[in-house]
Amino acid sequence: MDFSLNEEQELLRQTVREFAENEIKPLREELDEKEEFSIPLTQKMADLGLFGILIPPEYDGMQMDYLSYCIVVEELARVDGCQAATVAAGNSLGSCPVACYGSEEQKKALLPKLAAGKLWGFGLTEPNAGSDAGGTQTTAVKKSDKWILNGSKIFITNAATDITLGSTIQTVTGEREGGKKVYTCFLVKQDTPGYSAKPMHKKMTWRSSNTAEIYLEDVELTDADILGGEGEGFHQMLETLDSGRLAIAAMGVGGAQGALETAVAYAKERRQFGRPIGKFQALAFRMADMATEVEAARSLLYRACWLKDSGRPFSMEAAMIKLYASEVMKRAADGAVQILGGYGLMEEYPAAKFYRDQRLLEIGEGTSEMQRLVISRKLGL
Repeated sequence: MDFSLNEEQELLRQTVREFAENEIKPLREELDEKEEFSIPLTQKMADLGLFGILIPPEYDGMQMDYLSYCIVVEELARVDGCQAATVAAGNSLGSCPVACYGSEEQKKALLPKLAAGKLWGFGLTEPNAGSDAGGTQTTAVKKSDKWILNGSKIFITNAATDITLGSTIQTVTGEREGGKKVYTCFLVKQDTPGYSAKPMHKKMTWRSSNTAEIYLEDVELTDADILGGEGEGFHQMLETLDSGRLAIAAMGVGGAQGALETAVAYAKERRQFGRPIGKFQALAFRMADMATEVEAARSLLYRACWLKDSGRPFSMEAAMIKLYASEVMKRAADGAVQILGGYGLMEEYPAAKFYRDQRLLEIGEGTSEMQRLVISRKLGL
């Protein structure tokens, strides 16, 4: 088996790494402290092509493979999980559902704008429907030639910025025999009457990414606003989450790499008892374990991407790597804080931010408990 990246992927990694070091890192602390979503920085990422990675060229995208996409997310997360989250949500949750399930009219209307850096939300989670996505309470009722939407969504990334165009909203549109709900997704533009999106603040994690609550009050739409077809919403959401878990895993790999590098750099400089603390076996071995886990997670992620790019089943592997990479970053971030000691608890040092940002990875796009449930069911348990 050949585990090497091709020339284009190596160049892509280097390009994004340099961008993250030169453009994101100098702003990371300030944006985090202010809880500020940066439109200029987002536009710079768009100018680099990072929002058109998975969009076909006929809609102004680059349509790279999924491994290349995850390399991009990994390199952004190595410096700042917030900017990685903006790009990951912009691709996996924003443009991909439109590219995969949208009509030609919907694709032409939205995809070129999304490739250019406009944002689009993915409205699945609700106050009473998190891990239980089937608990959706937002409804769409057909009246004559109109659909009337009512309900709310919460914790939606990229849904309430000045460059957000709208959101994909999962609704309940009826029931099948036996009381099973019928789900349908709608594309709702930001300026639609009755639709509103409100930024959420005072977050522990991902403070400079945009997180929103969405409210729908008698929002009127038509059949032309349905994504795919009526009743196709649930499988659209599940397939979207399968792919999105790879991007979350890439954030875990990249964040763990960043935490490891932070710990190693500090351990080489900090001196105690007359020598660098990295020379003490207890700390050296801890960083060796961190490096081993990061490389193991990267290998599992790249294999899962290879399965997806090859058109093979990958949902179990996506759950595995989302689970594993999230927990690898948790251990790496905890190790970085411990190695930095008191400085690891200070926000002016990156270890603290890696520690905070990791926590969302075990919750977003399916909790670690749900990943274990997916894996165990794939095992026939």
